[in-house]
Amino acid sequence: MRISPDRITEIGPDEVFVFGSNLAGMHGGGAARLACERFGAVWGQGVGLHGRSYAIPTMQGGVATIAPYVDGFIDFARRHPEKRFLVTEIGCGIAGFTPEQIAPLFARAVGVENIWLPARFWAVLSR
Repeated sequence: MRISPDRITEIGPDEVFVFGSNLAGMHGGGAARLACERFGAVWGQGVGLHGRSYAIPTMQGGVATIAPYVDGFIDFARRHPEKRFLVTEIGCGIAGFTPEQIAPLFARAVGVENIWLPARFWAVLSR
């Protein structure tokens, strides 16, 4: 399985740090802050690729509001096979969701070889 590390502090030149954000791009805490400080996330940009990071909004409502952004990310990753996307446990920190709620959104990513998911997401998806 393609398991992203629990703690990502460094990434390779062809790797992308995928994190949960808010739509306003206020990257003040958690993985979003790390993305801003180390991987090129842009303050005020809450969606998509910036530097070596990819923002997926998770703070705007329920799980259904996150799904379109995850789908967009998966489509983006498919179009960029030269990159490895290391997904963090998006939505499972400040946003307050559980892996059981978020992992199913990544079901389409299972066959995408350049998307690496957290171990707890894989555990849900392999049930």
